[in-house]
Amino acid sequence: MPDKVLQFPPYSSFPTISNERITLSQILPSDLEDLLEICFYDGIKANSVEEALVIDDKINADYQSGNSIHWGIRDLETGKLVGTCGYYRGFEKGGELGCVLLPQFRGQGFMTPALKLAADFGLKTMKLSRIYAITTKSNLKAVALLERNGFTKTADLEDDDVEYELTTKK
Repeated sequence: MPDKVLQFPPYSSFPTISNERITLSQILPSDLEDLLEICFYDGIKANSVEEALVIDDKINADYQSGNSIHWGIRDLETGKLVGTCGYYRGFEKGGELGCVLLPQFRGQGFMTPALKLAADFGLKTMKLSRIYAITTKSNLKAVALLERNGFTKTADLEDDDVEYELTTKK
């Protein structure tokens, strides 16, 4: 069954995907200053552009080793980066989808199209059989976003974490 062959990163060219509102595209070193406020790796925040460059190198190494894909979310109307979205921590259990917006762009309708584009890419291009997301129970906006977009709670995890899985029609 050739259509079931998994298509994980890295790709011959970094995938850019768009809809009428946003584009998910590769994050460049020149973008890092704009994303500094939400630049994290393994829970550690970058406090300077230099630290963000180190984190970006780690993210790119994860991509090159086939363990992640990390996009910048760009508003097509203004051209501004508004956040990031991608699959993280390998693909052994499916694809863990994560997204974060810069605070000034929250509540403006960017996350739903980003989530949908990334999920569609995961299902159609990467051929993932499972897409899941982990957030905290107290992050009510993330929980509402996931539930609005077809994710169902599958597990209570340690601390305040909860896991959601995309429910797709078979």
